[in-house]
Amino acid sequence: QVQLVESGGGLVQPGGSLRLSCAVSGYSLNYIIGWFRQAPGKEREGVSCIRVNVLVTATYYADSVKGRFTISRDNRPNTVYLQMNSLKPEDTAVYYCAAAPGTTTQRLCTMSRDPSSWGQGTQVTVSS
Repeated sequence: QVQLVESGGGLVQPGGSLRLSCAVSGYSLNYIIGWFRQAPGKEREGVSCIRVNVLVTATYYADSVKGRFTISRDNRPNTVYLQMNSLKPEDTAVYYCAAAPGTTTQRLCTMSRDPSSWGQGTQVTVSS
């Protein structure tokens, strides 16, 4: 069973930056790891997803965050990061880390494939 623990959320002014961390355990390299968010009154949406194996790193970004957010992964310790720059009030949401085996970054992030594991979420608030 994959376990995911998020950290790094908080309050930031518009235009500011935050880095979210997702500590991952109990997984294999076949897994895709992704960041999702849910704002009040809205459906959960995929933000960015990543797969890293020996030969290739693949990433996917939602159009709303391209050029502002960067997803990355360290294998020791196994952590997935989401660097968020140029934050906007509309980025305010609870951010969740999720994982799924045997799929693609696009299928996971567009929620064509349901994650098999979720973290507990971390609040990000962008406000002046």
